[in-house]
Order: sequence, then C-alpha cells, then structure tokens
Amino acid sequence: MNVYGVIILAALLSEYVLNLIADLLNLRTLSADLPKEFVGVYSPESYTKSQDYTRIRTNFGIVESTFSLLVMLIFWFIGGFNYLDQAVRQLKYGDLVTGLIYIALLLMFRSILSLPFNVYSTFVTEEKFGFNKTTPKTFIVDIVKGLLLGVLLGGPLLLGILAFFGYAGSLAWFYCWMTASVFILFIQFIAPTWIMPLFNKFTPLESGKLKNAILSYAQSVQFSLRDVFMMDGSKRSSKSNAFFTGFGKNKRIALFDTLIQKHTVAELVAVLAHEIGHYKKKHIFQGILISIVQMGVMFFLMSLFISNKELFDAFFMQNVSIYAGLLFFGLLFTPIEFILSLALNALSRKNEFEADRFSVETIERPETMIEALKKLSADNLSHLTPHPFYIFINYSHPPVLERIRAIRIVKR
Repeated sequence: MNVYGVIILAALLSEYVLNLIADLLNLRTLSADLPKEFVGVYSPESYTKSQDYTRIRTNFGIVESTFSLLVMLIFWFIGGFNYLDQAVRQLKYGDLVTGLIYIALLLMFRSILSLPFNVYSTFVTEEKFGFNKTTPKTFIVDIVKGLLLGVLLGGPLLLGILAFFGYAGSLAWFYCWMTASVFILFIQFIAPTWIMPLFNKFTPLESGKLKNAILSYAQSVQFSLRDVFMMDGSKRSSKSNAFFTGFGKNKRIALFDTLIQKHTVAELVAVLAHEIGHYKKKHIFQGILISIVQMGVMFFLMSLFISNKELFDAFFMQNVSIYAGLLFFGLLFTPIEFILSLALNALSRKNEFEADRFSVETIERPETMIEALKKLSADNLSHLTPHPFYIFINYSHPPVLERIRAIRIVKR
C-alpha cells in the first residue's frame, strides 16, 4: 500500500473511531435524573422512553457504521473497484457513458446495502417509539422518486463534470465549479415549488387566528411573506418541525401539521420567528456561499489528483480514468471534509443561537420560545444532556438546555 492508501485508510479509521468514542461518551450521559428545567414537561415514563430511544438509536448507528466500514474495506482490498471497472469497460460504451455506469453501479450497491438498515430504522425502531407513520407503499415510492430525481438531476451534472475533466484541459476544475454553483442555485430556486411537493403536500394556511398572527408578525419585522404552508409531515412521522427554504419569490416557510396540532398560536409564531431570523441574519445566503466556495476548493484540489497514477495504485486499479478518479479523490478528501464538517456544525450552532435571539427579541412574550422548545424536545424524545464531545462531532443545533439558557440571558 502506498502513501495515498495509508492516508485514506487512516482517515476512514480515524473518523470511525472518533464517532465511536463520541457515541460511547454520549451513552454514558444517559441518566434517570430529569433536568429541573423539564419537570412537568416530561413525565417519568416519557423521560425514560427518551433515554431508551437515544440508547437504541445510538447502538443501531454503531452497528450500521461498523458494517459500512467493513464492507468498504473488504471491497477495497479484494480489488472490487478494479473488477467492476474491468467489467464495465467490456461494454465498450466510451469514457463518459462508462463513467456514468460505473458510478451508478457503486451508488446502487451502497443503496442496496443501506436498505435493510433504513427499513429497520423506520419500521422497527421508529415504530416501537410511536413515531413511524410511513406505510410500505410510501417508503417504496419515496425510494423510486429519489432514484428518478437522482437520474434526472444528478446524471446530467455528473456527465458534465466527467466531460469537463476529460476534455477541457487545465481549466476543467473552474468550469466544473461554475456548473455546480449554477446547479446549487437552480435547485434552491426550484426545490420549494417543484421538488419538495413530489414528496409532501404543502397546503397554504387557511384564514384564521394562526394565519393572521403569522402575517401580522411578518409585517412587524418587515419580512415579505405571501403565504405560510402546512406540510403533511404526519405522512411519515409524528415528529414535529418547521423549516425555511428557497430565496426570492420562491422562498417558503413550512410548518409540519404535527407541529400545528401540538402547539399554541403564540408558540407557532415564535418558531416561525426563529425561521425568519435565519433569513434576516443572512444565514441562508451564508450557507449557499460557503457551499460554493467549498466546491471551488474541492474541484481545484481534485484537478491535481484526479489522474494521479499512485492514487489509482492504492486501489489496485489497472486503468486510470476520470470517473474512478472522482471517487478516489472523494476518499482522499475525507480528512479535510471531516474537519470542515466540524467547523460548519460549529457555525450552524452559532446561527441557531442568533435565530433564537432574533425570535425572542421580536415576539411579544419571549418565554413562548422556551415553551415551544420544551414541547418540541418532549414530542421528539430528544436527549436533553448530550456529551460535549458528541455535540462537537455531530450537532448542527445547540442542545435544548443551552438554547434555553441563552434565551434567558437575552430576556434580562
């Protein structure tokens, strides 16, 4: 094994070990003692249930990640990447089509391996704790729709990247960067009105107390809002959530129907204020900009390694190709990607605090946001006291107790 193989193997094992340590430390934080802040919110039974939920999901995640790593390493060291490459080359379809087939087969293989875990998580774990509302038909239809979207949207993008790196010379990385950037903006633009409705039904809120309160609040903070949508989240889960997506005239705020059923009008306005806070604080724009810059760096680095013979030797490949180079560089990029994920999670947690602050500073009664957060935590069986290292590795949102403490500081 050469230096590239050592780097990739070390990166894969290090990331696995760090996540395993985080999981084990997080399991040690499970306790029968309910935090005082949540007395009266969690019953003793529901708090015990939340602890069991965290334990079962964590242990299941460890099994899944261990299995995925073992399969990856076995496939690598038995020369699987090369065997598949040689088989696909026998079809003699040319570099571009061969590349599409090669990558599609690997993605299909990974999806098939992950399918039993997804089925178990949905129909056993989530069912056991009363969350699952997904029917087998919905589960299958979601897979088919996701596959078709991947082919219709991801296929042309991948074909363009392969073509640029194959024929555009030294500026290929730049053309790929520009194309991928336009693609991201295009998806952001069409997702609210074209893609998301393929999976869920979005219904404009009916006239009434809730809609009036929301529109009144939006006007008070000078936020242009034509409509707020209720999403049929209960189609798949009883968990509650809200989100903001898109930009310009296509921006959309959606409240899960489960959220509307379980919260008061004031609490729903507080949650919506948090989502508007993300927009007002330019977190949406920030996220898109970071993604575009990150892609530019990645494509530039990719151009330096994509045809490196030693990188291919690390995977026992007989032939050098652009399509396999994309995959191998992705693995070589693993340590940088992991570090970036830590930084992006930290930034996301900071943004969540800012959105909370915007909410409590602009709604009538700041305590309402705390009440909404407590209900959300209880309804979703959230782990209230996660380990700091687990938060550092995995959390894009601050733990609920930290958010509540920060809100109380703002209130003073």
